[in-house]
Amino acid sequence: MGITALSDLAKSAICPRLVVKVGSALLIGADGTRRAWLAGLVAELAAARARGQDVIVVSSGAIALGAAKLGLPKGGRGSLADAQAAAAVGQIALAGLWAELLAAEGLVAAQLLLTLEDLEDRRRYLNATATLGRLLDAGAIPVVNENDSVATREIRFGDNDRLAARVAQAAQASAVLLLSDVEGLYDRDPADAAARLVPVVKGITPAIHAMATGGSTSGLGSGGMTSKLQAAEIADLAGIALAIINGTKDSPIARALDGSIGTLFVPRRKTGARKAWLGGRLRLKGALTVDAGAAKALAGGSSLLAAGILTVDGEFRRGDAVAVCDKVGRVLAHGLVEYDSADCAMLRGRQSGEHAALLGYAPRPAIIHRDQLALL
Repeated sequence: MGITALSDLAKSAICPRLVVKVGSALLIGADGTRRAWLAGLVAELAAARARGQDVIVVSSGAIALGAAKLGLPKGGRGSLADAQAAAAVGQIALAGLWAELLAAEGLVAAQLLLTLEDLEDRRRYLNATATLGRLLDAGAIPVVNENDSVATREIRFGDNDRLAARVAQAAQASAVLLLSDVEGLYDRDPADAAARLVPVVKGITPAIHAMATGGSTSGLGSGGMTSKLQAAEIADLAGIALAIINGTKDSPIARALDGSIGTLFVPRRKTGARKAWLGGRLRLKGALTVDAGAAKALAGGSSLLAAGILTVDGEFRRGDAVAVCDKVGRVLAHGLVEYDSADCAMLRGRQSGEHAALLGYAPRPAIIHRDQLALL
């Protein structure tokens, strides 16, 4: 039994584990923290727990809270140093706020700060999985945020939408609920009077991407509709549903789920845990462009052979994650390569029988074995 409607997110039998993402613009208003609104949301999370659902919160707001305390301009986003300093101060306030409000509902909060590398490195990803599982088993509600006090532009998620989807993968969640400042995905810019809400999406196509406007209207957050669609793609790899609802209203979860107001992204497949992790990676060391024959073979479940490779881009080593692209640049898959970039460049376009002479040693059966390949 899978998730097919927004109301299913409130059913523990269908959605036993839910990730809820809350953005900066919802937590913080013109006059400071929106405590009354947040208390109402926490009551909804407590209700979810009472009906038997595990709940994980992915919460923004540390930079904005810290910037207010330190008096930093531009909400703390004027420079990387400002953002890191604001986050260091704001994480204390953010964790304290969640702990206080959850305690009022008889719940225990646990803080988990993650960087991109924590979920890109396989061993650290499994550590995060174990920690999340143990916290939930112990009855706590993990409150997750990106560790902005140490993250740099090169090693950041950059938005908590994609972080929420990766956390959902790690936690083996059933669904991700993104609280936004709009009702969901519209077929065009929601400022257009002719815009219509899209209630259900099955598969992120170029036409769906074209509907996204990008950018945040609040000036506080870093995500827009584009990042939410990217999060839906990450969730889809693991067979996880994702919903976008309007979080600005009181009791936003009940309003959206009871009234079916929002956009639900229904997963089309369920990849194994390792391949879901690989397909959801955001940092790749290089790219291999393949011909039409190789692209067709990959879609049929084959390994990537050198004969089908047209170009090799980037510098990478054996075991690194790379993108596999078609001739127009569309990413077909992520994979862990069996050769470094120099050897891949040497072997590209060559038949398997030539490899031993070119390399000077016994070759491996494929550039990327199908067991190390995640189709997108």
